[in-house]
Amino acid sequence: MGEAYRIIMHETGTTDVLKVEDFTPRAPGPGEALVKQAASGVNFIDTYFRTGLYPVKLPFVQGSEGAGTVEAVGEGVTNVKPGDRVAYLGAGTYATHSTGPAGTMVKLPDGISEEEGAAVLLKGLTAWMLLFEIRPVTDHDTVLIWAPVGGVGSVLTPWAASLGARVIAVTSTPEKAAKAKSLGASDVIVGYDDVAKQVRELTGGKGVDVALDSVGKRSFEASLSSLKKRGWMISYGNASGAADPMPPGRLAAGGSLILTRPTLFNFMDTPESLARGARHLFAAMKSGTFGADIGHRYALKDAAAAHTALESGKTSGAIVLTP
Repeated sequence: MGEAYRIIMHETGTTDVLKVEDFTPRAPGPGEALVKQAASGVNFIDTYFRTGLYPVKLPFVQGSEGAGTVEAVGEGVTNVKPGDRVAYLGAGTYATHSTGPAGTMVKLPDGISEEEGAAVLLKGLTAWMLLFEIRPVTDHDTVLIWAPVGGVGSVLTPWAASLGARVIAVTSTPEKAAKAKSLGASDVIVGYDDVAKQVRELTGGKGVDVALDSVGKRSFEASLSSLKKRGWMISYGNASGAADPMPPGRLAAGGSLILTRPTLFNFMDTPESLARGARHLFAAMKSGTFGADIGHRYALKDAAAAHTALESGKTSGAIVLTP
């Protein structure tokens, strides 16, 4: 392979569709910057694009977050300059180089590496959105968190605990349960059977104020059944597949429940909102609330192996790819 290469798919399907391809990085146009990447983050949404669960225009270069050093900027760019270390959101970050809107890039503070930036930006901003932007979590709340030691969960769990919330976590193994406890979970449910019943037992029959659910089909009803009256169900992922359709009357029957299905980019739709979220994220990291928690590293050319590991359900923490 040449100096510059990327991971591209010309069709949807299994990990076999992820191909290594040489390419010539595009020079930045107005408002854009060219970054030589040090690391790319791997997220569950990448598997949705690969399988076709979330349709994309083909051919498609995988990746939604990355970090590296700015090599060139286009006309009108003032927020970054060549030589700056940046992390960013965007499309096509499974590559050695990425050209995209400079407005989606944030400078990395001293003390946070490019690898940490790539591992945490999308996941950390997702956690910020869930805890601060949709239904702000306080020290009066009990919060149910599914997949508490995954990419988002390993940020979400300690951040929620730092706000004073009681965190009840649901995970799959005793090993992951121990890690969830170390991240700040007050209680951990192991396994997906009778979750709502166990939540009621842990809360004296009351239920939780907020359910943060990234699992989807397998967990959706359990999350709803775990809520207090007027509780919030925030469904933000489909690790087990998309949740089944639900009549609105189910929310009334559960006690005037509130259901939302947020997408991060609706909360990151301006450079100002991205910068605001990044400030909160990096400040929390520098204060020691949580770290990047990189659990797995793969060479960029081995992106297919990273997808296989992620879909196995056996990973914990973030996954990064390095050229």
